[in-house]
Amino acid sequence: MSKRLLTNAQLATLTGNGKPYGLIEDGALVIEDDKIAWCGKALDLPPQFSGLTAEDLESRLVTPGLIDCHTHVVYGGDRAREFEMRLQGASYEEVARAGGGIVSTVKATREASEDELLRLALPRVDALISEGVTTLEIKSGYGLDLETELRMLRTAKRVAQMRPVQVRTSFLGAHAIPPEYKGRSDDYLKDVCLPALETAHAEGLVDAVDGFCEGIAFSPEQIARVFDKAKELGIPVKLHAEQLSNLGGTALAASYRALSADHLEYLDESGVKALSASGSVAVLLPGAFYTLRETQQPPLDLLRHHKVPIALATDCNPGSSPLASLLLTMNMGCTLFRMTPEESLAGVTREAAKALGLDDRGTLLAGKRADLAIWNVKHPAELSYRIGFNALQKRIFGGSE
Repeated sequence: MSKRLLTNAQLATLTGNGKPYGLIEDGALVIEDDKIAWCGKALDLPPQFSGLTAEDLESRLVTPGLIDCHTHVVYGGDRAREFEMRLQGASYEEVARAGGGIVSTVKATREASEDELLRLALPRVDALISEGVTTLEIKSGYGLDLETELRMLRTAKRVAQMRPVQVRTSFLGAHAIPPEYKGRSDDYLKDVCLPALETAHAEGLVDAVDGFCEGIAFSPEQIARVFDKAKELGIPVKLHAEQLSNLGGTALAASYRALSADHLEYLDESGVKALSASGSVAVLLPGAFYTLRETQQPPLDLLRHHKVPIALATDCNPGSSPLASLLLTMNMGCTLFRMTPEESLAGVTREAAKALGLDDRGTLLAGKRADLAIWNVKHPAELSYRIGFNALQKRIFGGSE
């Protein structure tokens, strides 16, 4: 049994101990194997730990390991040319006719082998790890056929074998309608999406089921079919909802006690109340808001008023959020959505853990996983304040560096 004692630290525990950030100044933390054994004021260190050799953190800040709870990091190809075309004035239709849009990512992903998808994903994962990320959600949804959806999920599972990060997978077969099923979305759900979900579940590849409820994707009634299958299989659900319009997807997700509803720019108060009643997390994705040059902001004040947990994530994807920095995401949450730095940090730790249904991480408490980020800063607000600056000094994953 290995034990470590970290001392002379500023501990942002995120525990709601009555202080901003749950901050403990001049703190100490004991790691025993892969768990936090004790956390508190250094002066209160229990006698049984006093004989341990102390690691002096020189007043550095310690936070829980960061959690990116909404990503699409496994995909083929890129959309840089499409980005350029849009800036040159091309319309969505013109981009689509040129083979752009999600169709281009589906084509590239279908053509990529599992090894190729892994090779492409790892640099994006490495960028997140370098900023203190210890837990990562990865979605399928760029295959839109049984074989490729399974390949994406297998690749996501392999990421955790190749890198020191925990991965949670989400089946996102109801992401878009593939070209071969244009105008036949119900047939796509019946012929491809639901059978792929059953197969992926049978292979142990699915931690949650996601969908895209929007006019350009699937209706609430269609998403309900997917969620009913998830419920039958005993898998929790989450949903891309109210990103471009208000179709009531959030209320639908809440009725299934979804882990989260994500995006939410067009969410109204009735949807916020539904989230509050269900305990679901609101996941805000400022990278997509920024990239799409959206002007409709998510209803932050309503979410606060109704005490809905608010998480932040990169939404790392090739089209609407080619963002692989959770630190920049935190800054965006503050500057674009007017979140506070404390809400931002909680959004990528405590609330992000809730959004993945994980109660063993996200705060600095005895018994939690020893996933830590140690920063060369004096105050937690610096993590959201800086732009393009990575202050990570050390990352501890399951008690190990």
